[in-house]
Amino acid sequence: MKYYFVAGEASGDLHASNLIRSIAKRDASARFRCFGGDMMEAAGATLVKHYRELAYMGFWPVLTHLGTILGGASLCFRDISEWKPDAVILVDYPGFNLSIAKKVHRLGIPVYYYIAPKVWAWKSWRINKIRRYVDEMFSILPFEVEYFRRFNYAIRYVGNPTVDEISSYLLEDDRKPVLADDGRHIIALLAGSRRQEISRNLPVMLEAINNIDNIRPVLACAPGIDPGFYDSIPGATDVEKVYGNTFGVLESAHAALVTSGTATLETALFDVPQVVCYKVPAGWAAAIFKKLFIKVRFVSLVNLISFSEVVPELLGNDMNPDNVRKHLLPLLSDTLERAMQKENYKQMKTILGPAGAPDHAAEQIINLLNIKA
Repeated sequence: MKYYFVAGEASGDLHASNLIRSIAKRDASARFRCFGGDMMEAAGATLVKHYRELAYMGFWPVLTHLGTILGGASLCFRDISEWKPDAVILVDYPGFNLSIAKKVHRLGIPVYYYIAPKVWAWKSWRINKIRRYVDEMFSILPFEVEYFRRFNYAIRYVGNPTVDEISSYLLEDDRKPVLADDGRHIIALLAGSRRQEISRNLPVMLEAINNIDNIRPVLACAPGIDPGFYDSIPGATDVEKVYGNTFGVLESAHAALVTSGTATLETALFDVPQVVCYKVPAGWAAAIFKKLFIKVRFVSLVNLISFSEVVPELLGNDMNPDNVRKHLLPLLSDTLERAMQKENYKQMKTILGPAGAPDHAAEQIINLLNIKA
């Protein structure tokens, strides 16, 4: 069978590549074509266009490159129409992918979505497009099943690929410790993946940990961010940095300060107690941030998956040096706060289930296509 994948950023490229490999193991005749990235191509897909040529985020960058984005969408649909795949598999990237889903639906080609758009957090109106144009949704977050059910749309939870990625990392026989033990507690600093996030969060984190005894701050640097940018942030010049190996930092960490996102889940899966920190500018931007997240009780994946406040979340004005320090200090010794986080992580891991997300998704996709055949 022929499978057409569409992914629009680095994380989608990674998750799609693993799903491609899982499908290929189960379908010996499988052929793949994609709008995606290097990892999808390495997994065996013919790359039509690289996501870097269309990866614009934020209102102004999208507006100023609208012609390029629309041209990319037209090329994608035209290529799908000409190649005539048995299924189109969309991976995250909802702005672009839902427009493709609408067009492909009219062709009668099954549209499957791997990694659901986060309509439970913002842009809930997208649920209408999903119901109309997506035949099957494969979720990686267990709480999404109940959320979509409220809209009379059944989705399938297949497991979380972050569990797979960390399991694979921990099974690597030849991996070596990234950080040598010098007797101090390593505090992992995960300040975000984008420049604006890092420039807002990292200075507060650094001020919060200043003069705490017996700790060793280590900054896990985001891919694609040059070293010079980190060194331009006040207080960051002399901080120990690790590039391209966040898992290695977390494996050795005693506690962590983490900007909300997948990093909060990664930190929990490594069993590292954490404080979730997300600073936004004052004024109108803070109001927009609040409006975006008003639909959810929590913003960190750990708390969302657990349906409770497993880790403290310091957002907006609550993310200040004194507050961060107050919540971090109890995590540095054998306290009830530290023990409770670790105990609650066990419950969260049970909810997530075992590794195997791409394999589960692949099996279900192939079964659905065989039923339609």
